[in-house]
Parts: sequence; structure tokens; C-alpha cells
Amino acid sequence: MLRQFAGSLLFTLAALIAALAYGWLGTGSMQATGGVVWIVLVLAVLEISLSFDNAVVNAAVLTDMDPVWQRRFLTWGMLIAVFGMRIVFPLVIVALAAGLGPADALRLSLTRPAQYEAIVSSAHGAISGFGGAFLLLVGLGFFIDDAKSVHWIGWIERRLAALALVHAVGIALVLALLLVIAHGLPGLEALVFVEAGLGGIIAHVLVEAIGTLLESREAARRAAGALVRSGLGGFVYLNVLDASFSFDGVIGAFALSNSMVIIALGLSIGAMFVRSITLLLVRHGTLAEYRYLEHGAFWAILALGVIMLVSVRVAVPETVTGLIGAVLIGLSLLASRRGG
Repeated sequence: MLRQFAGSLLFTLAALIAALAYGWLGTGSMQATGGVVWIVLVLAVLEISLSFDNAVVNAAVLTDMDPVWQRRFLTWGMLIAVFGMRIVFPLVIVALAAGLGPADALRLSLTRPAQYEAIVSSAHGAISGFGGAFLLLVGLGFFIDDAKSVHWIGWIERRLAALALVHAVGIALVLALLLVIAHGLPGLEALVFVEAGLGGIIAHVLVEAIGTLLESREAARRAAGALVRSGLGGFVYLNVLDASFSFDGVIGAFALSNSMVIIALGLSIGAMFVRSITLLLVRHGTLAEYRYLEHGAFWAILALGVIMLVSVRVAVPETVTGLIGAVLIGLSLLASRRGG
């Protein structure tokens, strides 16, 4: 087990050394430097708690992927998760919202962190609409399946599975929730929120379409006797899913710090450990051993999707979000050990 976390531990050590250097060079105070390191550690724990359900879902998809694509997701995907979503994504938001170029957005994040934070926070409605809609469709897609035979919370999951007979029912449910939430928002905010939610729905449909297209091509090549290395569809799906999971963590991080460097270090440590947990689940066949663990993860995804959408009207602390996911996964583990 230690071997699977070796990379994450080394990365953590390097990140903490970087945090020490950044804190000392910026403040010249041991106490302030200690505060920087502490915030980095808290952000890492926050990211892990918010993304554990992501690790379970990743493991479920990776289990059926070709080993080559498994390694690519755990390496290339790591670069996308750490560099792309924890560093580039907030800069892109600032650049678009403030009409700045990439270099100016980076300069703003380093020299005027309060203004940088304000701009990112102002995009909360759009981020919540997109991420919440996407995650809800991911969660509903797992439960709304008439071929699903294993149920954890049977009285709900059986009814959800039966809804598969209704075409595009998941999209209809998400659209209805978007409209209900938007009804109480000011005009422009409501428009931005709904447009972002529609973007999340379209993104999910496109990712599903890409996956289906790639799978059909691979099936045709197999039928013709060709050697197929499957997994590109799953690779695309997992990286988009990772991006959606990271939205709330990036926004919530500003509650602890408005420094791009501190946020990037803390969330990156968390992202590394999520990858290690994913690898552990795949290598040890944990999902096969705990039959309801995947169910708990997808219930946590549904809860996170709803929280992201509702957060445009009601502030939900990140600790509450992480706790809900942890409780659902913990209960599914207990149910699995008891045999249902």
C-alpha cells in the first residue's frame, strides 16, 4: 500500500518545501510561514474529502479500461487535473471575466490576490450551473438503468431504474431543477446560471456521444480481427468528470486563502492522493469486494451536484459538502460488509 502512495508522499514533501519557501520569501516571519503551510495542508485534506467519491467512480471506469489507458489517465490525467484545473482554470475565469490576456491574469493573481479572488467568486453562478448539471447527469446515469440489478437503497434505486423506460428523463429532471432554482434569482444571474447549466448538459451529452462512437469503432475493429487498445472514450470521460469535481474545491479554497500559489499547492496535493486512492481501489479489486461502494459514490455525486446548483441561492460550507459525501460512502461500505 505504501508503494502506491509513494509518489503522492514525495509530491507532498516537495509541495510543502515550496510552501515554506513561498511563505518565508513573502513574509520573512516563521509564524506567517507556518500559517501558509497549515493552509496548504488543510486545503489538501479538503480536496481529498470532497473528491473521494471521484476516486471510487474513477476506479469503476478504470477497472474496465485497457492497462495502457489506465497508465495514461494516472499520468497524463494527473497533469490535466493538477496543472489544468488547479492553476489554468482559475486564470481562464479571470481572463474571461475581466477581459484580460493570460499574462495579465497571471500577474493579477500574483500581485493583487484580493481582486483575483473577487473575479473568480463572481463567476460562481456559471461554474455551479455547469458543474452541478454535469454531475447530476453523471449520477442519474448510474441509477436510471433498467439493466441494473444490484441496489443498495432499494426502494429508491428500483424506481430510478424503472425511469429508464422514459427517454431522456435524466435531462428533463436536471432542466426542471435548473428552472426551479433560477426562478428565485435576479434576471441576469438567472440567465447566466441556466445557460451554464445547459452547457453542462451539452458537455455531458457530447462526452457520452464521443464514448459511444469510440466504443462502436473499437467493436467493429474487433469483429474484423484487429487488435484494439480500448480506453480513449473512458479517458475523455474521466478527465471531464475530474474537471467537474474540481469546480467546488477551487471555489471553496478561496474561503481559506486568496493566493493562487497556496491554493494550487494545497489542491494539487489532494489531487495526487485522490489518484493514489484510485489506483489502490483498482489494484485491490475493492469495488468487487464492496458491492455497494460504487452506489455510495454515485449518491455522493448526486448530492454534490444538487449542492452546487443550490449554492447559487444558499451558501453551503465546504465541510458540510465533504461530510455528506464521506457519510454516504461510509454507509455504503458498512452495508457492503454486512452483505446488504
